[in-house]
Amino acid sequence: MSDFTLEYYSRNAVSFAEATFAVDMQPLYDVFLPAISKGGKILDAGCGSGRDALAFKNLGYRVEAFDACAELANIASFHLEQPVGCFSFDELRDINTYDAIWCCASLLHVPMAELPAVFQRLHKALKPQGVIYISFKYGEGERTTDGRAFTDLTEQSLNTLLAQNTGLKACKTWQTGDQRPGREHERWLNALLERVSGE
Repeated sequence: MSDFTLEYYSRNAVSFAEATFAVDMQPLYDVFLPAISKGGKILDAGCGSGRDALAFKNLGYRVEAFDACAELANIASFHLEQPVGCFSFDELRDINTYDAIWCCASLLHVPMAELPAVFQRLHKALKPQGVIYISFKYGEGERTTDGRAFTDLTEQSLNTLLAQNTGLKACKTWQTGDQRPGREHERWLNALLERVSGE
């Protein structure tokens, strides 16, 4: 994540958390959770306000979470009533730890050139039969909007990135509209990833 993107979230942590915490994510949970055994261990990577980690915890899953923004990590820790790490994707060091990893609107701030290495780290942190959920704004290339850097992907560009020795493949991709009021026209690319056979 760029310094100016991190600064944006630091300055706007409270308003960002308030704007996103109540968004209904159930349609995405309905795709993600059936792939995880009850009580499985989920990492919310780039957890923001902690909204999704809290939902998983309340459903009986074991949850860990981190965010690169210290202010958001503190807000998420308050909601979860447990410690939340403050670090970036390139600092993830876990090996064979999680049944599933949830990356909702978080990887989209990783520069395109760094995504294959980040996918490799996520692969290593995942247990052999685990799954990863990811989402990106739908489009092509990198851009700066509203003081933040974004990497946009389509199905094709995602598959191109995953093919770069990441050990992952997309078993399902689908598009959705933004769930926040007034932003329904914005499109998202969603994907459920799994380990490549033999990895």
